Amino acid sequence: MIKVIGIGDNVCDQYYPAKIMYPGGQAMNFSVYAKMLGAQSAYLGVFGKDRVAEHIISVLDEIGVDHSRCRQYAGENGYAKVRLENGDRQFIMSNRGGIVNEHPLDLKPEDISYIREFSLVHTSNNGHFDSQLKKVRETGIPVSYDFSGHWNEEYYLKEIAPVVDYAFFSCGEIDEETAKAACKRFVSEGCKIAVATMGKRGSLAFDGKKYYRQIPKPVDAIDTLGAGDSFTTAFLLSLLDGEKIETAMEKGAEFAAKTCMVRGAFGYGVPFEDPEPGDCL
Repeated sequence: MIKVIGIGDNVCDQYYPAKIMYPGGQAMNFSVYAKMLGAQSAYLGVFGKDRVAEHIISVLDEIGVDHSRCRQYAGENGYAKVRLENGDRQFIMSNRGGIVNEHPLDLKPEDISYIREFSLVHTSNNGHFDSQLKKVRETGIPVSYDFSGHWNEEYYLKEIAPVVDYAFFSCGEIDEETAKAACKRFVSEGCKIAVATMGKRGSLAFDGKKYYRQIPKPVDAIDTLGAGDSFTTAFLLSLLDGEKIETAMEKGAEFAAKTCMVRGAFGYGVPFEDPEPGDCL
């Protein structure tokens, strides 16, 4: 069985005006989606000690995602405030990861031994994990990284791309030729495959030899949050299973479409109270 691990961010997305919060975060979404798709998965990150953290941990336990090596400290867990407009999520604000800013992950020898058990590590620019990537790279385990919208920033191109095997980034606002150039640049800096997700226009991948194009699966989306992460997860699991890039992109699009029919990244919403909603309502 394929065994993968997401390392980095976990949050609760707090929806307004409904006041329902859903667990999420790029790295944790990957771990949960991988489990949903039949892989063995784990999550490694930092939890706070509050109602948000309690809910996330309980959901991971219920789904069956191993989080035994996570750290937990007194303080706020990561959260984001979100509003839906016709199914598209709009981020209002976040606490930028909460307690992880004070206690970022510092991999110990026992963590490295644990990571060696997996077929792939997935993380992101929101994971507070960049300083540890070279340690992971030294294990020889393939690394996947979600750059979000940072497809044209020198830091990510020069410092992160060379230690990453699979690069994903969001190009919803740029034209296809620019997206192709971005994919080519990431591969030239050291990535094996670069993938640009372009929202309603689908996705684009480049492996150093050929560009691949995938159109999205049409659905009446109720919530697009998590669509990119679900595409990434299904794509990577397909590649790890030995399938071709064309098949991986097809499976990514299919799973992303299913995610768009679920509220939150993958459901499990609970009510929350906000003593200072501000402009959220």
